[in-house]
Amino acid sequence: MLTPILIALVVGYLLGSLPFGYLVARAKGVNIFEVGSKNPGATNVRRVLGSGPGNLVLLLDALKGALAAGWPLLSIPYSHGHFTLIAEDYRQQAAIVGLVAAILGHSFSCFTKFKGGKSVATGAGGFLVLFPTGMLISLVIFGLVVALTRYISLGSMIAAISLPITAILLHRSTLLVVVAGVIALFVVVRHRTNLSRLIAGTESKIGRKAAATPVSTSAPKS
Repeated sequence: MLTPILIALVVGYLLGSLPFGYLVARAKGVNIFEVGSKNPGATNVRRVLGSGPGNLVLLLDALKGALAAGWPLLSIPYSHGHFTLIAEDYRQQAAIVGLVAAILGHSFSCFTKFKGGKSVATGAGGFLVLFPTGMLISLVIFGLVVALTRYISLGSMIAAISLPITAILLHRSTLLVVVAGVIALFVVVRHRTNLSRLIAGTESKIGRKAAATPVSTSAPKS
């Protein structure tokens, strides 16, 4: 079943690489790589352009993860019988590979010279498909942390760390626990500059808006 896994890998990466944050901001005349935190994620888009564009990017980035993890779980009707693209025993593995690839694609997009976001929304969308109970618990934790501290970055990291812990407590598969743990570590590493600002007390709180600058006619700088 190597070919379906490879298909999931390629499709997941390409889905994840779709730079919705960059495209939405560019449609508003802003190069998101040059303003605010210079990150194309929903948080920076919201901070620079407002809640409308920010929420749109959040939804689209989450959808990337959901699609990357979701399609391998489907059976595909074919001809006179019922053809299954990926055998039942391999579906979860392919779905996890698809999500991991989407997260890497979002963070290192081939369409923006391998620059990208921190993959929180993309990962959340994928885990809503793979582990909905755990993801809903993480979303509640995220909301509580942000409500108490007003730091989205802190809420994102704590929510990510909570996911593998929940997977262990709910006796999910070893593969899911390990992947959730690795993704949580990846999310924390991608937030390392936020961690530095949190420690220094200079991290931006939710509601603070950054100034927008006009879009550059050139591609994102490497």
